[in-house]
Amino acid sequence: MRHSWIAIVLVLVAGAATGFYFWRSNEPRPVVAGARAVHPEWRMVGTTVNATGTVRLRVGSEVRVGSQLSGIVKKLKVTVGSHVHAGDVIAEIDDAPIQARLAQAEAQTQLDGASMEHAQVNYERARRLASEQLIPVQEEQDLQLALAEAKARYEKSLRDRDLVKVDLGYVAIRAPISGAVASVSTQEGETVAASFTAPTFVTIIGDNSLQLVAMVDETDIANVKHGNPVSFTVDSYPSRDFPGIVESIAPKATIVSGVVNYEVTIDIRKDAQLLKPDMTANVSVRTAQHNALLLPTTTVQRDGDQCFVYITGRNGPERKPVVVGTKEAGMFEIKRGISQSDEVLLLPAGGAATNQPTKSGQ
Repeated sequence: MRHSWIAIVLVLVAGAATGFYFWRSNEPRPVVAGARAVHPEWRMVGTTVNATGTVRLRVGSEVRVGSQLSGIVKKLKVTVGSHVHAGDVIAEIDDAPIQARLAQAEAQTQLDGASMEHAQVNYERARRLASEQLIPVQEEQDLQLALAEAKARYEKSLRDRDLVKVDLGYVAIRAPISGAVASVSTQEGETVAASFTAPTFVTIIGDNSLQLVAMVDETDIANVKHGNPVSFTVDSYPSRDFPGIVESIAPKATIVSGVVNYEVTIDIRKDAQLLKPDMTANVSVRTAQHNALLLPTTTVQRDGDQCFVYITGRNGPERKPVVVGTKEAGMFEIKRGISQSDEVLLLPAGGAATNQPTKSGQ
């Protein structure tokens, strides 16, 4: 009898414990402090074509500046990385030889001018005497030809002087465009020889000279049109979206390892000064619009290559893997994983669920 009572008591205790466990398991559990739930919403978003691209210099944006004169580099006013404006003096050639040539040309001009005036006086005298038949006509003609020759020599000396002045203008080497100095290939005190080709002093990359060239697969190129808006990221700024617009599409394909791609040139519309040539970019070209399920980007977390969200469940927050699409205005397109009826936890910065999350499907 005593053993029967003990068994009954044990059964009752076990039943009470089981009931308490199920009651606790069905009770809603608190989630992270400060978290609130949001529902995914349907909106119109752009259909995109994804591609990889490279930041490149526009044709003609890289200018090599050289000297048209031979001589000693007297001053060099820029270094690599300097920013110059069109017309700024980059370097100066020693002008002593040019000044000497100019002085010589000025003296020759004065000499030829005096000779011309002398020939003019002789001809005028001969013309008056010939009109009075005091000298032969042939002498008048000879003096007339001498005057014409003197005028020609004077004109030549003027042209020679002007040519020296043109060379004097090349003493100061100026920037033809505004931009950044990419390289400097000479130094002060060096002698340059401009016999056949102009020696390069500096290389300047013009302002706003970068463009993006994306390689679009042949299966997607039919959807890409001139004027399509573009957004892209680079590894140096993974959290920054750079805007652009499709500028042109190459008519000829580029085949790499048997894969057919077409070059799409994209005009970078903002923050191009942050980019450098040859940076690799992840490109999204918006080609159309479609209806999509969207969530704030702060609800989507990553675990390696997998994206997931937390939704409210009966037993607390549940972790649900999702497949995300395009990102637009702080929202992620959710292609698969949740429905509009799910309540997704919008966690505060650095927050996490207080309960141990249950995996989807468990």
